[in-house]
Amino acid sequence: MLTPTRHEIILEQLERYQTVKIQDLVNETGASESTIRRDLSQLEKANKLKRVHGGASCLHQTSEELSIREKAAQNLNEKVAIAKEAASLIRDGDCIFLDAGTTTYQMIPYLKGRNLTVVTNGVTLLEDLTENQVPTYLTGGFVKHKTRALIGRGATHSLQQYRFDKCFLGVNGVHPSHGYTTPDPEEALVKQTVLTLSQEAFVLGDASKLNELSFSSIAPLQDATLITNENDPDRLSPYLEKTNVKVVSS
Repeated sequence: MLTPTRHEIILEQLERYQTVKIQDLVNETGASESTIRRDLSQLEKANKLKRVHGGASCLHQTSEELSIREKAAQNLNEKVAIAKEAASLIRDGDCIFLDAGTTTYQMIPYLKGRNLTVVTNGVTLLEDLTENQVPTYLTGGFVKHKTRALIGRGATHSLQQYRFDKCFLGVNGVHPSHGYTTPDPEEALVKQTVLTLSQEAFVLGDASKLNELSFSSIAPLQDATLITNENDPDRLSPYLEKTNVKVVSS
């Protein structure tokens, strides 16, 4: 079977089922598993699908954004592992920025008793930070109901009074060509501002975020170290070529 024909079958199966397994595609096309893996890699590079463990899935809508409650329930073990690694990078005396994300939220238990100062735009993070007696400043800004992030001019203006040793950001998409992205342009602007004020930057992105693309660009890959649980060498390769990547076990 010719490659274009296989690609057409793969995309048809994805359109019908939203996710497909490699073995199902082997049965459907009669091709070998290694051939199907190459096909999926080629189609992923062409932004036609997203590779996942054991198969592939459809790309999400670029403007899609889940609520913080919906996000918090997804990939929890992976987020905790990434958060623990991120927290281990903080040194005594650091002034850090914690983004309003569900993975950055998981860092908080590892900050208790540490000699550090936190600035955040995450309303959801505030209660746990204070309960753990972490010295915390909250930015100004408008509360975005869906993510409970402080955004807008008030947020970006208040950030200008700080300088950070490290920042830890969440994103909706991590893409080899398009970098770090998020659905909301105003939220993207807050993240961009933080990056300019930080000596070191880290993006916390579990494997489900890789090869995803959202509406608003934040920064190219090389502007931050990526912390992820993705351990597939083929999927990691395009990112390792462009930025530092820390891989954790989940």
